[in-house]
Amino acid sequence: MALIRWEPFREVEILRRQMDQLFSELAAVERGNSDIPSSRQTAWVPAVELHDKGSFLLFRAELPGVEGKDLDIQVTQDAVSIAGEHRYEKQSESNNSIRSEFRYGSFQRVIPLPTKVQNQQVKADLKNGILTLTLPKLEQEQNKVVKINLGQSQSATTTIEPGNGNA
Repeated sequence: MALIRWEPFREVEILRRQMDQLFSELAAVERGNSDIPSSRQTAWVPAVELHDKGSFLLFRAELPGVEGKDLDIQVTQDAVSIAGEHRYEKQSESNNSIRSEFRYGSFQRVIPLPTKVQNQQVKADLKNGILTLTLPKLEQEQNKVVKINLGQSQSATTTIEPGNGNA
């Protein structure tokens, strides 16, 4: 029977090398080195905001440098899908860039919505790199306030439409 020496820190050393390699690759991507395969580079996705305004949802996406012709926006009753491309501007002069942290390329993002919307009635606006979508809610999805009268039968409830001032 052969004895095998137990080396408890061998796995730790392997893990340390893998972490060093990962950080080296991330630093190379930040520096713009092209020797890292593009599939390992981090992808850019736009930041989004979603606000409930009562009868509609207000959706905003941050798309700096992206033109409307490069966007594909699709709205279903349950989600908003944004796809597009941030194009690199080719210049006829020689590129004297020392450092570039801009991200170029395609992006896609699907954002689920908390309530169903009327996707045929969406209004869109792209101004100063901010995409704004006004998504009207379906009528049955809007919050309806129900006033409960205590001391009477349970069928004595009153439905109050939002925005009427009754609460």
